[in-house]
Amino acid sequence: MICRSALSRGSKLALGRQGARGFAAAASPKASYEPTTIAGVKVASRDDNGPTTRLAVVAKAGTRYEPLPGLTVGLEEFAYKNTNKRSALRINREAELLGGQLTAYHTREALVLQASFLREDLPYFTELLAEVVSQTRYTTHEFHEEVKDIIHQKQAKVDASAVALDAAHAVAFHSGLGAPLYPTPSTPIDSYLNEQAVADFAAAAYSKSNIAVVADGASDHGLQKWIEPFFKSVPAQGSGSLNNAASKYHGGEQRISAVGQNSVVIAFPGASLGASSPETAVLAGLLGGESTIKWSPGFSLLSQAAAPGAQARATNYAYSDAGLLAIQINGQSAAVKKTAEAAVKALKSVAESGVPQEVLVKAIAKAKFTLLSGSEVGGVGIVHAGANLIHGGSPLKVAETLKAFESVTGDKLKAAAKALLEGKASVASVGDLHVLPFAEDLGLQV
Repeated sequence: MICRSALSRGSKLALGRQGARGFAAAASPKASYEPTTIAGVKVASRDDNGPTTRLAVVAKAGTRYEPLPGLTVGLEEFAYKNTNKRSALRINREAELLGGQLTAYHTREALVLQASFLREDLPYFTELLAEVVSQTRYTTHEFHEEVKDIIHQKQAKVDASAVALDAAHAVAFHSGLGAPLYPTPSTPIDSYLNEQAVADFAAAAYSKSNIAVVADGASDHGLQKWIEPFFKSVPAQGSGSLNNAASKYHGGEQRISAVGQNSVVIAFPGASLGASSPETAVLAGLLGGESTIKWSPGFSLLSQAAAPGAQARATNYAYSDAGLLAIQINGQSAAVKKTAEAAVKALKSVAESGVPQEVLVKAIAKAKFTLLSGSEVGGVGIVHAGANLIHGGSPLKVAETLKAFESVTGDKLKAAAKALLEGKASVASVGDLHVLPFAEDLGLQV
């Protein structure tokens, strides 16, 4: 631990408060979502009694579940369009008059319809989200005049880093989680995507068995009162089938030539949602990325490994039945190559020699902060809570997870790094392939 004699008075007081309180306050019940079921709908909620509320429908409609390319983004773009009760114009005007915000976004496993609003407007936005789920009209003119154009515009913005991350998922999982998060310009979605196909996908995904309602800043009484009547029209089961094949890790390598941008992803099997794998979170904290402290290069391995002209970060992408611990490096081709070599060398040094105790303490603290700050961010916390529910699990217990981080030792971290390097990696390179390294050049097995 840190030598207290070397600390300033303010630092000693801070550590004293931490010793007295630990992470009890940070990991109070409000940090975790509490699950329940209301009228057949899976619900997770927490309430800090604040003036605003975030309410979301998390549906099992991410890209891993789409039977045809483009259906998830098509369903996302139809959110808040015309319904059987309201026009899109009316929805926009009413939400603005109430000061609300309406968003729709997706992950590889979930499609999220989220509303943020003043606490007293819970009835209106609960009704609206239920209406979007059960009564959206998937019209031909909206698809051709608005939805299709928006999708093509977003396709054109897919950059090298997104393509590389998709490619790493593809070689890691093939289908399912291997489907791209967003179609690239070369994806022939026009062959599959139309308003009827989107409507059929909605009918399969938008059912009580495939959705969860997640609330941040709403009372249990309010949720009980409004979810039951408004979600009554949502069917219990979907009318079609989703792509529910279990994930299987394969590993491999993919190289894609591109002009102007360079990205390399080096990935390994990671921790899934709900899995008891604190070593993975601490290892991700140890690998880290750019320094988070001004005027400091940072303690993380990647902040020290990054060559000028390159940026690197490590992330554990957690899914319901799999995970992918990925190191992503972006920048100039020569700098990306040098950083990739240094990153693998650093990971090998952990596997062979472990890490000093002080560095381990920093990595554990970083993992704790990442968990707690992610839980506080509405989007991240809501998605994870909802994704756990729609896959039959429970929302993350923050206090228990923080305690598990404390159990990670240098030997456990060393063993975790060694296990990754002894297995098959998933490596994707996008950019100047004359310069970017092969997995074999990095000393990795694929």
